[in-house]
Amino acid sequence: EVQLVESGGGLVQVTGSLRLSCKASGFVYGDYSIAWFRQHPGKAREEVSCISRRDGSTWYADSVKGRFTIASDHAKNTVHLQMNSLKPEDTAAYYCAGDWYGDCPAKEYDDWGQGTQVTVSS
Repeated sequence: EVQLVESGGGLVQVTGSLRLSCKASGFVYGDYSIAWFRQHPGKAREEVSCISRRDGSTWYADSVKGRFTIASDHAKNTVHLQMNSLKPEDTAAYYCAGDWYGDCPAKEYDDWGQGTQVTVSS
């Protein structure tokens, strides 16, 4: 079993930056891919980015393309989400999720973290 723990959330002013981290503990191997989701209050969770451990390929939602960057640190079993040029609409709870099949994006994810809150003030 893999545990995912997010960190790095907080309060930031509009146009500012934050870097979220998702650390995977347990026996991570093979093609385990990791994605970042966010959830606005009262809305469904949406996928914003993912990265494949298999080939390093990445995917971004249109709403964050050009502003967010996802990257893996395999040695530390950690995936970072660098968020720049933040907007008030980026305010949400951010979750990381893992997929053992290795797809990015995946149809469904096997493991989920507890989330970290990002608040962008205007």
